[in-house]
Amino acid sequence: MAARPPTPELPTDWRRWVLGARPRTLPAAVAPVLVGTAATLRAPSELSLWRFLCALGVALFVQVGTNYANDYSDGKRGVDEPGARVGPPRLVGNGLATPAEVKRATIVAFALTALCGLPLVLWVDPRLVLVGVAAIAAGWFYTGGPRPYGYAGFGEVFVFVFFGLVATAGSAWVQLERLTWEPVVGGVAMGFLATALLVVNNLRDIPGDTVAGKRTLAVRLGDRRTRVLYVVLVVLPMLLVPVLGGLGGRPLAALALLSVVPARRPVTAVLGGASGAGLVPVLAWTGQVQALYAVLLTVGLFLNP
Repeated sequence: MAARPPTPELPTDWRRWVLGARPRTLPAAVAPVLVGTAATLRAPSELSLWRFLCALGVALFVQVGTNYANDYSDGKRGVDEPGARVGPPRLVGNGLATPAEVKRATIVAFALTALCGLPLVLWVDPRLVLVGVAAIAAGWFYTGGPRPYGYAGFGEVFVFVFFGLVATAGSAWVQLERLTWEPVVGGVAMGFLATALLVVNNLRDIPGDTVAGKRTLAVRLGDRRTRVLYVVLVVLPMLLVPVLGGLGGRPLAALALLSVVPARRPVTAVLGGASGAGLVPVLAWTGQVQALYAVLLTVGLFLNP
């Protein structure tokens, strides 16, 4: 009998908090801030660096806070126990931290979200406090509270709205305090790609989520239709590039279409029936597509204001 490969040693020092923050998900927070900022500016001189950095801090820390909150709530419910799911280790589920410790980390991350957003509330628009509160609440109740909406199949809506439309259009608003159609269309594109990440994650977890009673959208749709949904979410942003470049009179936005090349790999894997551990690299590839799409679109928009 062939020997099993050794289980990699999990960190027990400060690196466990980096692991729990799920660094691979952070491009999903950075991408809409880049696109929203570039889409709204017509000259580099219009860029307010401090507003950009505050918006970026809000996006990053709300993502980290949501990740910790998810770890805490799923760990408390026992759905992250080793063997119950496929994927990276979790802080509570793998015993790397107590639920109380992860809850405190969640509070710290959300507090840093508020701290980064405070200058924007004070010197840009006080109504932004409502956006921040809504984003933090959505991050907590995704898997937290008595009736987590992520368990009812609405997680994709949250991701599309907050990591797509709100993050992109909000980043545009804080720059010039006005909103045009370009960052809204850009927000739709970023929302599709961010949602694709969640869809493939939930596709991987269909067996475990079904047993745990989590009625995610993937569980509701079933394996085949979830795969189709993933492909649609990856393809639609590519179709929106001509809208941004053509109607916006910024043809260099077409640089984003180069992300079609790396998109072929995850799409082929999903359509080819990859499952379980075979979908773990698809998550990374999807994140790379999203990051490349956002960077190329941002560069194209800045070069062609």
